[in-house]
Amino acid sequence: MGKKKVEFNIIKNAPTDGHKGFGVGSLNLENITPLIIDVEEEEVWVDEQVMHARSKTERGVKYLKTKEELLELQEDGIKQYWIIWVAVDRNEVGPYYAGVTACELYVNRSIRRGYKSMPEHVNHLDRAMKGHVIVSNMDKKSRAALAQFLQNHDQSFWDNSSDELKTAFAE
Repeated sequence: MGKKKVEFNIIKNAPTDGHKGFGVGSLNLENITPLIIDVEEEEVWVDEQVMHARSKTERGVKYLKTKEELLELQEDGIKQYWIIWVAVDRNEVGPYYAGVTACELYVNRSIRRGYKSMPEHVNHLDRAMKGHVIVSNMDKKSRAALAQFLQNHDQSFWDNSSDELKTAFAE
């Protein structure tokens, strides 16, 4: 049996269309796909468990309040990752990447400590859902790896995406 290909979620019909009952006002995360980038390895992968902060990368780590606290403990062994929130949508042309945002994540496995800003992660998830593109905070290698991943996943998604998105990756 072959390896299952992970697909990006494409927005479906909202379950609360047409009524004001249970579930109105809740977020629909069906069109969000979380990615992780290992900066050192320049590797990108889909990890649905990021949505609940339960990815293999995040599990078993106590998060400190500031990046400086982590650096003070022990600089050796700290790995940088990017958590990427990708929102997809569909228009008359077809599916496209509607929003892409990037958040830092640092993990030191040897001491089981790390750093991530939960407010930043939540705000970036929200901004991706609203169609924003925030990748200028990434290093060039990681941004290039992400662009390559998105293009390789499905070139038509990339082709159908806004010029703003493509330009953000070209900078």
